[in-house]
Amino acid sequence: MPELTFSDIDLIRKDVMSQEICYSHLADELIDHLCCDVENEMAGGLSFRDAYHKVKGSLGHRRLREIQEETLYSVDTKYRNMKKTMKISAIAGTLMLGFAALFKIMHWSGAGIMLTLGSFLLAFVFMPSALTVLWKETHSGKKLFLYISAFIAAMLFIIGVAAKVQHWPMAGLILAVASLSGIFAFVPALLSAKLKDQENKPKKIVYILGAAGLICCILGLLCKIQHWPWATIFLTVGSATIFFAVFPWYAWLTWREEKNVSAKFIFIVAGMIVLMLPVLMLNLSLQRNFEAGYYKHHEEQQALFDYRFRSNQSFISHCTDSSAVPILKELNNRTSELISVINNTEARLIAEAEGIPGAPAVLTNQITETETGPVIQLKKLYHPFRTVSFSNFLTKDSDLRNELTTALKKYSDYLSGQLPADKFEMYGKLLEPSVYLPEINPETDRVTLITGLHMLELMKNGILAAESYAIEMISEVNNQ
Repeated sequence: MPELTFSDIDLIRKDVMSQEICYSHLADELIDHLCCDVENEMAGGLSFRDAYHKVKGSLGHRRLREIQEETLYSVDTKYRNMKKTMKISAIAGTLMLGFAALFKIMHWSGAGIMLTLGSFLLAFVFMPSALTVLWKETHSGKKLFLYISAFIAAMLFIIGVAAKVQHWPMAGLILAVASLSGIFAFVPALLSAKLKDQENKPKKIVYILGAAGLICCILGLLCKIQHWPWATIFLTVGSATIFFAVFPWYAWLTWREEKNVSAKFIFIVAGMIVLMLPVLMLNLSLQRNFEAGYYKHHEEQQALFDYRFRSNQSFISHCTDSSAVPILKELNNRTSELISVINNTEARLIAEAEGIPGAPAVLTNQITETETGPVIQLKKLYHPFRTVSFSNFLTKDSDLRNELTTALKKYSDYLSGQLPADKFEMYGKLLEPSVYLPEINPETDRVTLITGLHMLELMKNGILAAESYAIEMISEVNNQ
């Protein structure tokens, strides 16, 4: 019967140890078992390489790991309990998130509770138990950083998504930390582990490209969440790299090396098609719908302003009462001054959002002049959902907010002197800044540029409504 050489046995030993067989004496038993099987195949006339390839093929890629897992499950009570905990928490958490999504869509009660419980189960029960099971099965110090970084990124991502859906504070920060931990810890650790695996050498460039594409996608999602620039570019580059370079190349290398398509490959294909592509397309679709809703409301306010402005101007120009004309013109001049202050405020908000920190942008085509005054071209704004401009300029006690409040107070005092007290009281509320600019907590509430502009458009329409009422009252008083 043929016998194996020392180099043959050493090759089998390296292959077994590469499967991270860490349980006491199990590695030696598996090596001995494989050697015996190879020698039996060689007795039939096969060479060592052919015999070993046949034995490995009959075992499958994961069989040695499965033998270790079965052994640990039989003899290690802690491992058995931890694995049961991992499975139960994974099933329960996933079911809760699934039902929470259904309940959210249908607007049924209980969605928030299920989302919270499911997220906490996955983040604080499943993830730690999975990390413990992996460590028990491998005891690989080389992959410890990979496991910990994956655990931290996944845990933070789950909690961040739950916080975002539930509108909890710090959601954006948690998702940002999750994304950054994935970019700078998990993805590099995973790439390093793949590159060190001898069997993955032909796919080295594919893995590097895949890591780069994944980092771009994560950066794109982070920029989308935080309303930072370059989100679309990162998502486009990352998705294109994965779908049009990495995936076809990986598929070709896999088919070239394997006669049969493995379940692992099928899951990769299904995962990319079912999850990644629809999520990206849905995100782009929702973003367009989201922006369109804001634009529609803003355009309606601009149309209303245009109508009120022309109506007030027409009334004043057609007034024939010589005693009322000077008062109406003075009123109109004061109204124009106040609206000019608001227009300047809008311009400063846009310049701040469109520029970089400390360097406001020079406005070119974002605002156009019309007969009724400047009009914001919403679709030409590059960063309509940035929050920095409102937090810097319109929060309580900020310089621009105080300037706006002073101008409104001055105008309100003027109107109150022109109208009887009981008449002014009806429209005086329209000149209070708190009606349009509610108290905002800068640490928890983030107000975007487009929202701030909408608030100011409402304010301008409120001022024109007050002016229209004042014009009517002044005309009536002078006609009596």
